[in-house]
Amino acid sequence: MCAKVFMKLPEIIQGGMGVAISDWNLAKAVSLQGQMGTVSGTGIHMIMVSRLMEGDIGGHVRRALSHFPFQEPIQRILKKYFVPKPKTPRQPYKRPPMWTINPLKELTELTVISHFVEVFLAKEGHESPVAINLLEKVQLPTVASLYGAMLAGVNYVIMGAGIPVQVPGILDRLSKHLDVSYRIDVRGSAAEDTYQVRFDPKVVFSGVMEKTQELTRPYFLPIISSVVLAKSLIKRSTGKVDGFIVEGHIAGGHNAPPRGAMRLDENGEPIFGEKDTPDLSKIKRLGLPFWLAGGYDTPEKLDEAQDVGAAGIQVGTAFAFCDESGMEESLRRRVIQKVVDEDVQVRTDPRVSPTGYPFKVLQLSETMSDPEVYDQRVRLCDIGLLREPYKRDDNKVGYRCSAEPKDQYIKKGGSSEDVEGRGCLCNNLCASAGYPQQRKDGYIEQPLVTTGNGLPSIGKFFKPGFRSYSAKDVLDYLTKKMS
Repeated sequence: MCAKVFMKLPEIIQGGMGVAISDWNLAKAVSLQGQMGTVSGTGIHMIMVSRLMEGDIGGHVRRALSHFPFQEPIQRILKKYFVPKPKTPRQPYKRPPMWTINPLKELTELTVISHFVEVFLAKEGHESPVAINLLEKVQLPTVASLYGAMLAGVNYVIMGAGIPVQVPGILDRLSKHLDVSYRIDVRGSAAEDTYQVRFDPKVVFSGVMEKTQELTRPYFLPIISSVVLAKSLIKRSTGKVDGFIVEGHIAGGHNAPPRGAMRLDENGEPIFGEKDTPDLSKIKRLGLPFWLAGGYDTPEKLDEAQDVGAAGIQVGTAFAFCDESGMEESLRRRVIQKVVDEDVQVRTDPRVSPTGYPFKVLQLSETMSDPEVYDQRVRLCDIGLLREPYKRDDNKVGYRCSAEPKDQYIKKGGSSEDVEGRGCLCNNLCASAGYPQQRKDGYIEQPLVTTGNGLPSIGKFFKPGFRSYSAKDVLDYLTKKMS
């Protein structure tokens, strides 16, 4: 596999935590230490717009934009979004159009370019591998996201929250700048219905073939929770699967639902059983490299993973709260104080994510996990990454989100039961990264913190005498380099 490009497979893959928690700065810090940094691609076009409207502190976005191979759209983006001297108080962020099956060209351009920027900055100044993490549940921008990351030379593509069988073949075609189509899951559609997002680099950017050489096809690592899913991906994928991230249900973010009927415990959390524990011996026999994720955050766990045949581990929570994390600083410090006070409660919420997947949520006052804060928010869907495409009565495609206003959702054919407990992860996670939208009525979107069950133990990474730690501290601990 990767030995043809890199001397060895990475032992440690930094988790791809969105929105912008795994930003370019964190990914670069990990890669500079010789392991594999990962940028989260989810919603990164929104984050780039926010950074530009904040004045592009440090000039990093504009530096990356200057390296994009097609400069015509760059000037339009800067003219529309860059604010050299932001006003105080900050003005509401401009919102790009929402993604649809037939997106506006300007949105496609913005998505490609923002993913180029994030990967370019993560790879700048070193030769170590960098990955991008995307969600199969966020299908509409996937192809544009992949192409932008590939233009910047991304080395690995990691995807979870679904079964991304189409992606390997798309990577093959995008590496040659060929047109692609991505089949979209549309609720209520019949077997004979076909709904696709189409993407042709030569249409989006003039002069593609003249200005760019064939791109290196990145390695593809889907996130799985069972050998059944691994075998299905190998059999059904449109191209080569290069390995797997095997993730357990104690990992942060979205978790695979329990196998079988959903059952909840007395706290309203999903009950996972033996069937939800992957058989690693069977995964090893598949003959592809794999990394273990979810609770693998100690040197002993790294050894354990390699003893059962894994190439290494993927670690998320430890990096989410390090100095280089993209999490808003005061929020990150509040979480660390909760760890110091031994007052941490992480809940696997079966309802909050509009995807329907269980989602890990840290119980923290003044965030959307606080019932009073949740109840104060007037429902609004103005980003729409988690909107569900559905077949309307006129056979056209509509879009709905169970976190949008209840009457709107029901009018679109959704059920009233489905809206209960849902949260606007798009806005909440942007706020967690320090980019909360301020609505015109003055309301400021509040954060939601997702973390794995390993949060209470991050104190082991603290520098002596400090309540903080760096990405290097995490890596030194995991590879037994601590003094």
